[in-house]
Amino acid sequence: MRLLAHLPADWREATLVGRIATAAGPTPVVVTRGRVRDVSRVAPTVSDLLNNWNDTIPAGEDLGPLDQLPLSAAFNGGASSSTRLLAPVDLQCVKACGVTFAVSAVERVIEERARGDYAKAQSIRDALGERVGADIRSVKPGSATAVRLKEALIADGLWSQYLEVAIGPDAEVFTKSPVLSSVGWGDWIGVRKESQWNNPEPEIVLACDAKGRTLGASLGNDVNLRDIEGRSALLLGKAKDNNASCAIGPFIRMFDATFDIDAVRKTVVSLTVAGDDGYKLEGRSSMSLISRDPLELVEQTLSQHQYPDGFALFLGTMFAPTDDRDVAGRGFTHKVGDLVRVSSPHLGTLENKLTTSDQAPPWSHGIGHLMRNLASRGLLAQRST
Repeated sequence: MRLLAHLPADWREATLVGRIATAAGPTPVVVTRGRVRDVSRVAPTVSDLLNNWNDTIPAGEDLGPLDQLPLSAAFNGGASSSTRLLAPVDLQCVKACGVTFAVSAVERVIEERARGDYAKAQSIRDALGERVGADIRSVKPGSATAVRLKEALIADGLWSQYLEVAIGPDAEVFTKSPVLSSVGWGDWIGVRKESQWNNPEPEIVLACDAKGRTLGASLGNDVNLRDIEGRSALLLGKAKDNNASCAIGPFIRMFDATFDIDAVRKTVVSLTVAGDDGYKLEGRSSMSLISRDPLELVEQTLSQHQYPDGFALFLGTMFAPTDDRDVAGRGFTHKVGDLVRVSSPHLGTLENKLTTSDQAPPWSHGIGHLMRNLASRGLLAQRST
């Protein structure tokens, strides 16, 4: 698997930030004019790099053309390779927004009413989807119209905690993944082995610094366990935060004259899932249909909170696959070996392969390990500029 086929269409004009695993250790890189530069002597972490980001791109050691960098995918036997692409965030907190699209809002209500039982989902979807979904798509969250719709749905016995965050004044914002636990392009992604109803969630991920500046965007897969969350919203942590359940990459594309927040607002995120059984699923998620503006979601994430190392923010997805994979009425669920691609022309393709969380490579390099590695390389004594 070659990285070149997974880069943005205009990658030679883009400014990209990422992390690579080298023989020395995790290394922040900046890609400009198609060439890769190791900036670890200026910014030992991506968090430092973004917190000090300005119009002047930092100097660094030239590692050569991006399309000639020998990068290996972990799921193709490259786990032991000295040069691999890592998730393009490190010390940032990884946050996520849920129920930001009408389609996903309806599916969350279905999960809740089915109590996580996929066998009941289709009948509930048929009864609920048209009535609730059509109304939600035309409502601005927090508006007077939303208040009236809430009152009507309560009267009909259709109100749900998921509709509260879909059309109420407060967005759902949760912590998706511990610091340094996200996987990158070419790595394994995981679902809990006991899950019988789950799916990928292709999303845009914003990169924000400690001041709340939104500096760029990447692609993400917010792997979701529908049966577990459907049993109770209080199981969100178990449904969302597992080994290898958060993928980001391949790079952060920084905002500049070629790509900005308006481009994010217009982005269409595509998804393909190809199974070892010959199954193929395709879908698209258009950011133009999001119910809250991306910058509003950034503001709600900041709220009365500080993020001294910055944060990455998943913006949510409208993609909730309902087509049957095997058994009629069961809908979609992952199988081990599924190849998952999340893509957009501006951001490239995030490609991962699915296994169970207990079989995925264990997360073993945490903050302490990173600090010891940076200290051994003499990088912590360097001052970021």
